[in-house]
Amino acid sequence: MDADRSRHLPEVRGDLPELGLDGGDAAGAQGQAHRHIVPIMCTVAVSFEPSSPVPLLVLAVRDELLVRPWEPPAEHWPRHPGVLGGIDLVAGGTWLAVDPAARRAGFVLNGRGRLAPEHGRRSRGDLPLLAAAGLPVPDDLGAFDPFYLIAADLGGAVMVGWDGETRTETALPQGYTVIVNSGDDPAEPRAAHLLAALRAVPRPHPAAGWGAWPALAAGEGIDREDPRALILRHTFGDDLRYGSSSVTLLAIGPDLVRYDFASVPDEPGPVALTRVV
Repeated sequence: MDADRSRHLPEVRGDLPELGLDGGDAAGAQGQAHRHIVPIMCTVAVSFEPSSPVPLLVLAVRDELLVRPWEPPAEHWPRHPGVLGGIDLVAGGTWLAVDPAARRAGFVLNGRGRLAPEHGRRSRGDLPLLAAAGLPVPDDLGAFDPFYLIAADLGGAVMVGWDGETRTETALPQGYTVIVNSGDDPAEPRAAHLLAALRAVPRPHPAAGWGAWPALAAGEGIDREDPRALILRHTFGDDLRYGSSSVTLLAIGPDLVRYDFASVPDEPGPVALTRVV
């Protein structure tokens, strides 16, 4: 979520947060409100074990201004037949896209750095659709605000980073990696806690179920304002609410694709996962 854009939300007073997994276009306050950027994280945890029957597992949480409208996963994009994901209704893109038949997926998080010029600016919500469809990221990224894009398939996962000036490309290693808005940053409190929690429980066998992962995805009972919290809820200023809006668990293997999704309830507690695929 972008704090510096002002087209789609009602006027608010005070400061605005910088949030999350980018569904597409920006949002912010109309007018010239003073802004203080709050570094709230979205999260994508990737487990890659090439020798496993299901090499790729993903736990993803989207953080967003809660007034921003969206719809749950479906085949929303005729130009990308077979690609599933939740749709951001402001800009028409997504934060997470999956092509089950091709065994491909893409996830985008907002990054940090220099914003793109307003004129000609492109939505980062297009990037997961390209990744899931097997299409390349544009060579020229100057029209995009900073991001981290994870493109994943049976061969592993690659992270493309863009800070408004420099593009990076990194293959994620075997084992667990947790990506937040500062990238692969295992010292960040949220990433550090989730890495430890994932390593402390058995890796799921998703054909049978998700094991301990739904409890991790529900936040483990950690206070939602704790820096370690995976699931967030905050009120900013008088009435602008932001936090975690949805959770995805994804498994990709040669003989199995499993995609489970849940909206995050206002009150702490379990998440009600629905199987998409």
